[in-house]
Amino acid sequence: MNNTVNVKIPLSLLVQTIYVLELIDTAIYDRSIQIDYNNVLCALNKKKEALELREAYSAIIRSKDDDSRHLARMRYLDQRRAFRRDF
Repeated sequence: MNNTVNVKIPLSLLVQTIYVLELIDTAIYDRSIQIDYNNVLCALNKKKEALELREAYSAIIRSKDDDSRHLARMRYLDQRRAFRRDF
């Protein structure tokens, strides 16, 4: 299988997958499985946050006036700051 290929899945499936994974108690599993689990969950959450950040940016572009554009930009900058803090 080619590991460089990206796939598209519906956002609702991504959110549901994260929700289900967060319900799993990995304490009973081997440490290596816990590490893989945490890596997968972290990657999915980062992807979701990146999508939310992209949506916040597009809200700036779609703004109808200066006030709504300014508000959308402030929201985007807040989200971007929070997203970068996670790294």
